Amino acid sequence: MTKKKTENTSFKKYTKWLWMAFVGAFALLSLLFLLASFGLFGELPTFEELENPESNLATEVISIDNKTLGKYYRENRTPIKFKDLPDHLIKALVATEDERFYSHSGIDFKGTARAFINLGKDGGASTITQQLAKLLFHGEGSKNLIERLSQKLKEWVIAIRLERQYTKNEIITMYLNKYDFLNQAVGIRSAARIYFGKEPKDLTVQESAMLIGMLKNASLYNPLRFEDRVKQRRNVVLKQMNRNDFISLQQKDSLQQLDLGLNVNKEGHSDGTATYFREYLRDFLQKWIKDNPKPDGTDYNIYRDGLKVYVTLDSRMQQYAEEAMQEHMANLQRVFFMQQKNNKTAPFYEISQKDADRIIEQAMKRSNRWIRMKKQGASEKEIRNSFETKTDMTVFSWKGEIDTIMTPLDSIKYYKFFLQTGLMSVEPQTGHVKAWVGGINYKHFQYDHVKQGKRQVGSTFKPFVYATAINQLQLSPCEEYNNTQYTIPKGKYGMPDDWMPKNSDGKYGGKKTLKNALANSTNVITAQLIDKTTPQNVVTLAKSLGITDTIPPVPAIALGSVDLSLYEMVGAYNTFANKGMYVEPMMILRIEDKNGTVLADFTPKTKEVLSEESAYTVINLLEGVTEAGSGIRLRTSWAKYPDDVVTGYPYKFTNPIAGKTGTTQNQSDGWFMGIVPNLTTGVWVGAEDRAAHFADIGRGQGASMALPIWALYMQKCYANKELEISDKAFEKPDNLTIELDCKKFNGEDSEKKTEDPTNDPNF
Repeated sequence: MTKKKTENTSFKKYTKWLWMAFVGAFALLSLLFLLASFGLFGELPTFEELENPESNLATEVISIDNKTLGKYYRENRTPIKFKDLPDHLIKALVATEDERFYSHSGIDFKGTARAFINLGKDGGASTITQQLAKLLFHGEGSKNLIERLSQKLKEWVIAIRLERQYTKNEIITMYLNKYDFLNQAVGIRSAARIYFGKEPKDLTVQESAMLIGMLKNASLYNPLRFEDRVKQRRNVVLKQMNRNDFISLQQKDSLQQLDLGLNVNKEGHSDGTATYFREYLRDFLQKWIKDNPKPDGTDYNIYRDGLKVYVTLDSRMQQYAEEAMQEHMANLQRVFFMQQKNNKTAPFYEISQKDADRIIEQAMKRSNRWIRMKKQGASEKEIRNSFETKTDMTVFSWKGEIDTIMTPLDSIKYYKFFLQTGLMSVEPQTGHVKAWVGGINYKHFQYDHVKQGKRQVGSTFKPFVYATAINQLQLSPCEEYNNTQYTIPKGKYGMPDDWMPKNSDGKYGGKKTLKNALANSTNVITAQLIDKTTPQNVVTLAKSLGITDTIPPVPAIALGSVDLSLYEMVGAYNTFANKGMYVEPMMILRIEDKNGTVLADFTPKTKEVLSEESAYTVINLLEGVTEAGSGIRLRTSWAKYPDDVVTGYPYKFTNPIAGKTGTTQNQSDGWFMGIVPNLTTGVWVGAEDRAAHFADIGRGQGASMALPIWALYMQKCYANKELEISDKAFEKPDNLTIELDCKKFNGEDSEKKTEDPTNDPNF
C-alpha cells in the first residue's frame, strides 16, 4: 500500500514538473514573442511598411499587340495579380511549402516544434507567410544560432502582422512576386517568361512544379546548371501534389517521366527583341522623368518604380524584321568574307596599307579599353602592350558566339569585317513605328543605325528632287527630257567649278520620261530637274519632310551626296504614302505608373507638305522603280551570280510597290526604301568604315545589299493575315489633273521594260 502511494506521489510530482516545464516554456516563448514584437531583437517594419513593402519593380515596355518587348531593372521583377496565377501553381506551392497554409494564422505550431528540433538549420519549417516576412524584411537567414533565433522570432511577429493585413491570396501573390528565381528572373512572371517563354497563366502542371521546387533553394536547383537535380526536385513537388490529392497518381507518374522542357528566353538588357529600340527608349525615358516629376517632387526611377511604357512597335513585325535581317545578313557576310580572301588590305578597298593601319589605330584609340586605361593613368606604352596581349574573350559570329583567345587589337580588326544594317518600318497614316532594327547584334555592336547613324543616301534622295519639280511645275511622269550631259556653270549656286554629272553606265542619247529616268537613276536628268527647281527649293522641301540634318543648297545633293539617318529618310518617304501629309514617326503611346495611372499620352505631330496630287504622282514614279527599274528583282528572280544566294532570291511580288534603291560611291552604302499603302520601310546596309565594301557593283548595290531584307520582311508580314498589310493599289485622288497614263499623254507607249541595271552605282 505504501509502495503504491509512493508511486502515485512520484507520478504526480513528475506530471507537475512536466506541466511546469511546458507552461514555463510557453511563457518564455510568449515573453520572447512579446519582446520581439516590442522591437527588442531589432527594428520591426511599421504599419506603413507592411502596407507598402519596398520592392524594386522593373519598368516594362509593352508592344501595341500587348506583348512585353523588354524591361529596365535592377531586379527583373514585374508583379502579377493572383487571378493571373494558374490554380495548379498555387496547389503546388501549398502542397510543397505549407500544407496547413489555409488553417494557420501565420505560424504553424507543428512546424514551429520541428524548427526547435532543427534549430540552426534554415528552411523546412517556415510557413509561406514567414518566408514572405523573411524575403521582405531581412533576406537570407543568419548562420549564427543566436542571430537566427532572433530572426525567427521577428519572422513570427511579422508573419502574424502580415496575416492580419493581407488575405491568404495576397500573401501567396506577394511571395511569388518577390522570390528570386535566378538568371535575372525575380518573381514568378519573370521566371515563367525566362525559363519557359510564356506567361504564368499558360504554365503546365509540370512547369509550375519545377518553379515551385526552386523555392527551396534557387541556387541549388538552378535549371540552367543542374537539370537532373532540378528534375528530381520537380518530381518531389509532383509527389506532394498527389499526396494532397491535387493530382492523381496516374498524373504524377506520367508527369514525372517528362523532361523539364525548358524554353530559355533571357531578359538581359542586351537580350531579347527590339534591343536597339529599347536603348533609344531608355534614353528618352531618362530625359522624360526629369521634366515630369512625381506629385511629391521626386523623380521617377525607371529601374524600380514599375512603370509601364506602351509603344507602337508590333512584336510580330519586329520579330519578322529581325528574322529577315539575320537571314540575309548572314548570307551577305559569308559572301563578303569570301571576297576578302585575296584582298591585301582586307576588309578595306582602294586604300594603302598605311591608311588601313590608320583606321585600325583610330578604332583602338576610340575603344573603351584605351579610354579606361588612360583615365587610370596608364602610359601609352602600357596601353598598347595591353592591346597586344592575348586574352580570353567571346566574339560574335553568325553561327553563334565563339569563345576564343585573341588580342584586343585582333578583335578590333575582326569586327571591322562585319557589315551592319538598319531597318525601320512605319505606318503612314499614324506615324506609328512598327519595327526598329538598329544593327546585327546589340550585345556586340551597340551603335544604332536607325537614329544615330548617318550615311550617304545616294539615289534615295532623288525622289525629293522629283517631288519638288512635280509640286512646283505640275510635271507628269510622262514628261520627256534629253538624256544628254548637262552642265551647271561655275558661279551658279555659289559653285567654284562647273558641275557636269555623268550617267553611271556612260550611255547617252535620245529622250527619257521622268518615270523611266527615276527608275533607272539617270543622273543627267536629275541634274536638269534640280537646276529647274533650284537646290534651295529642294532643301526646303526636304526639311518640310522631316529631315533635320544640314543639307547644303548645292546641285550635288541631287545625286545623294548628303549624310542622313534612316529615321529621317523613312519619315520623309512616309509623306508620299500619306497623301502629302508629314507625320513625325511616333514610338510611344502612353506611360503608366505601377498602379495603371496614366502619366503621359503621346500624339503625333503632323503637317501638310505636298498636295495629295503631287504625293500620288511621286508614288506613281516610285512604282516604276519596282516595275521596270532597279527594284524589278522584287518581281522576278535575278541571278547574275548563279552560285550566289544573295542575289538569287525568288520574291515574285505581284502587288503595287513604290520603292527606290540607292548605292553610294564604291558601294559603301546600300539602301532600299519600299512603300505599300499602309507601310513604309527603309533598309540600309554597309560596313562601319566606308573603305570596307564589296569590290563589285553586282553584290554591292542597294538592290543586292538592302532590298532582300525588305523583301524577306514583307513576305513574312504578308503571310500573317492578322497584320492586314495592304496588297492593294495606292488610293488615287479625286479629280487628278496630272496625266499618269503615258499612252494618253503622247499617244504611244513610251514605257519600256529595262534589264537589271546592275552596273549603275547610284541605284
